[in-house]
Amino acid sequence: MSGTEIERRGILLVLSSPSGAGKTTITRELVARDDNLRISVSVTTRLPRAGEVDGQHYHFISRERFEEMVAKGELLEHAIVFGNCYGTPRAPVEAALNAGRDIISDIDWQGTQQLKASVRGDLVSVFILPPSLAALEERLRARAQDSAEVVCARMAKSTDEMSHWPEYDYVVVNQKNDLEASVQRVQAILAAERVKRDRQIGLADFVNRLRSGG
Repeated sequence: MSGTEIERRGILLVLSSPSGAGKTTITRELVARDDNLRISVSVTTRLPRAGEVDGQHYHFISRERFEEMVAKGELLEHAIVFGNCYGTPRAPVEAALNAGRDIISDIDWQGTQQLKASVRGDLVSVFILPPSLAALEERLRARAQDSAEVVCARMAKSTDEMSHWPEYDYVVVNQKNDLEASVQRVQAILAAERVKRDRQIGLADFVNRLRSGG
């Protein structure tokens, strides 16, 4: 660390949205552009989708192993979504935050509520809204990852998911055909949060050195 760098604690940046509103796409864009931002790889009991790689997109585990992790406190948050279990492993996230590295995770409102209880000081939450329900349904159908029945179930659940927007620190509307604007808004949020006074744990020492002529 150079003399002008100030030690800080890492940030856990959480993006939530109804399925298909763009949180995963925005997350991947942010990570591709920021060397100090890493994706938190969640565990899940669901089967891999086409193209998904174990350990990169998710850690695919059994229901028994998931329940064991819950019982041992190895997850910062966990939830059941459409019959499948998801959770955020505690150890890698805490190690990164302690080292001043930033972590990003795209989880739902249930998981975010749990994170507020376990890592509130490190958490920055952003809710991603679609520009309209029609655009949301179009995105779900276009990605062709789910059956028509699942798409209908996701659409039915989306209004309930969107009702949780007041629980988040920031809200971004992911406009149709303007992904770049959404990514830039979240980048601005991250930049501001990184220089918050209470997150810069080395600030007092730095100011003392300045005052002493160091």
